Amino acid sequence: MTRVAVLGARGRMGSAACAAIDGAEALELVAQVDLDDDIAAVQQAGAEVAVDFTRPDAVLHNVRWCVEHGVHVVAGTSGFTEERLAQVRELTDQTPGANVLVVPNFSIGAVLAMRFAAQAAPFFESAEVVEMHHPDKVDAPSGTARRTAEMIARARSDAGLGPVPDATTDDPDGARGSRVDGVPVHALRVRGLTASQEVVLGGRGETLVLRHDSHDRESFMPGVLAAVRAVADRPGLTVGLDEVLGLG
Repeated sequence: MTRVAVLGARGRMGSAACAAIDGAEALELVAQVDLDDDIAAVQQAGAEVAVDFTRPDAVLHNVRWCVEHGVHVVAGTSGFTEERLAQVRELTDQTPGANVLVVPNFSIGAVLAMRFAAQAAPFFESAEVVEMHHPDKVDAPSGTARRTAEMIARARSDAGLGPVPDATTDDPDGARGSRVDGVPVHALRVRGLTASQEVVLGGRGETLVLRHDSHDRESFMPGVLAAVRAVADRPGLTVGLDEVLGLG
């Protein structure tokens, strides 16, 4: 049995993760910690893996605490910029024995959609990302959108493509969205949505739209369980579920 703690256990994702872990074979839910609780409960319960579904302003502290106390971490909280990932990588390099798996999206469909977008990106002149979430989400763009844009940008760069075409010179209200590694990213916050994303790719005379929708948080749970079971075998920092799912 792998002993698991959930941080952010009373939130939407945290409570769903608690239920999934509690009902999973060979996993034991030993601690449920929320933002106002003492994180030391993780160590007191003998947890081997901590799953973090807290907030962007808390997750880095939680990761650091867990690594320093020899607890593997699966981090599903948004807010992991390249700078933050570099901090985690440095931490795991300096403190061997606790591994960190940062997952922008636990949905198998979302992981595949991101990968398809990166594969398609070199074949199109234009690429933009539209992410759609419920209005209670505190950060924008989402971790999934940021990761998708980074993957698209890397694929375009490797193919020798230049910047995406955009003649806009007058946008005082930011209608063109933000830019992640040069890729435009647009965020919608609409009641009724859970988590959706579109990648719009365009060339002369055609467009390709890749869309993924999560209608319920249950869609994330197979990925959560896969990450919990895999993190102990992945030294240092791993980003994304690709390798866990055998996608390379």
